[in-house]
Amino acid sequence: MIPPLSCRTLFAGIWIYWGILTGIAPSLIWTTDAEQPQRTNVLMITIDDLNDWVECLGGHPQARTPNINALAKRGILFSNAHCQAPVCNPSRVSFMTGVRPSNSGIYQNSDRFRTSERLKDAITLPQHFAANGYVSMGCGKLFHASRGKENFMIYGPSGGQGPLPITRLNCPTEQSKSKLWDWGVFPEKESAYHDVINSIWTAKQLERPREKPFFLGLGFYRPHVPFFAPQRFRDQHPIETIQLPRVHEDDMADVPAFARSLTENPLPPDHAWFVESGQWKKAVQSYLAAVSFVDDCLGRVIRSLDAGPYRENTWIVLFSDHGFFLGEKQRWAKQSLWERATRVPLIMVPPRSASSRWMVGKTCMAPVELLSLYPTLTEICGIPEGKHLDGHSIAPLLRQPEQEWDFPAITTYQRGNHSLRLPGLRYTRYADGSQEIYDLRQDPHEWHNLTASSPLAEDISKRLGALFPVHDAFAPGMQP
Repeated sequence: MIPPLSCRTLFAGIWIYWGILTGIAPSLIWTTDAEQPQRTNVLMITIDDLNDWVECLGGHPQARTPNINALAKRGILFSNAHCQAPVCNPSRVSFMTGVRPSNSGIYQNSDRFRTSERLKDAITLPQHFAANGYVSMGCGKLFHASRGKENFMIYGPSGGQGPLPITRLNCPTEQSKSKLWDWGVFPEKESAYHDVINSIWTAKQLERPREKPFFLGLGFYRPHVPFFAPQRFRDQHPIETIQLPRVHEDDMADVPAFARSLTENPLPPDHAWFVESGQWKKAVQSYLAAVSFVDDCLGRVIRSLDAGPYRENTWIVLFSDHGFFLGEKQRWAKQSLWERATRVPLIMVPPRSASSRWMVGKTCMAPVELLSLYPTLTEICGIPEGKHLDGHSIAPLLRQPEQEWDFPAITTYQRGNHSLRLPGLRYTRYADGSQEIYDLRQDPHEWHNLTASSPLAEDISKRLGALFPVHDAFAPGMQP
């Protein structure tokens, strides 16, 4: 949790040096709204391993995501949203329960959240909506490994990578222990992909009249590895035109040794192999194709919603569980506290019947957390907020996206390692006390750690360090 020293108090004391670093002196704007929101439906859509390679975020110039773009235009795009953990299970547990990893002790994919002392009786987001008169439904990958079906009243098809080829298509077995590290076209029939099956099931739910409001969760699996997508989406990204991410050869030279060790991942092939084997462009092409494929599946769902009985009174929430590296910093996957792993797309689209109450078609650049989804959805749907939540509702930003925001986005990777994201700044502190500071306005790729070179580094460390979690829970089964 945020310590008793609030961001409001802290920012008031550091606005001078903050303005020197970023060119902005934060003002403290607080709004109140006496309006009582109407009871509306919620369509919550998660996408696995999607970084900012979508058109509306500009993360890759060749991204083709027309349906995500269309949602951004009719809602509010949060361009500086961040996950609470750069790993599937702890990220999903966090936004589904509203509890930080540092308070739950859920840090890894193997941690079962009901074994956490903090979460053993926690009411999850779909359970909370069900307890307040909603029908809760879900399908696909919402909790990690498609677990957690007991949190929903109705559950459709599960998620997962789908069928796998007998022999890997492009990644030799000696390059990765995981059979999921592969890319290409498989299976041949588009109808066999789980994301297609789940999008069709969700579309059908949006066509059925219901007496009660609903909370409907849909979890897309792609572009998670393997980067498989039907051929027609690969055709949208010809291999000869593929642009590779920018890489700085000495990028890791100023990264603390603890951070380098922490972020080592034995599952993906080594980046040098991607380069030397000629597979880097193929993998990037495949990831872009998988993103376009998921965007197409999303379009099927949104068209069904717009043509059905819930067109006027449904909130749409679209986001990813964390980002993904494709060669940046000479690494692959996520499992780190750098921008590429923590930053995620987040779009919230208000019901058409209530669009005049929200600033639609706008972009909010404040650093926000997926942890905020739980309190935000309860507020905008007019149901009581859960008492166990660690996050802050971003409903004020839905009304006034350009206002200053008084809270950082905090990402945690394993116990005791935290990163703060503020406007123009990333400050990371590891369990051994080592640090990274990046001025993202001047260094968006995080190539130059300012810890040793900036005269402001010591002051940033002292003052912003108070915003880190004050408690680092042990994982279930670990001894203090």
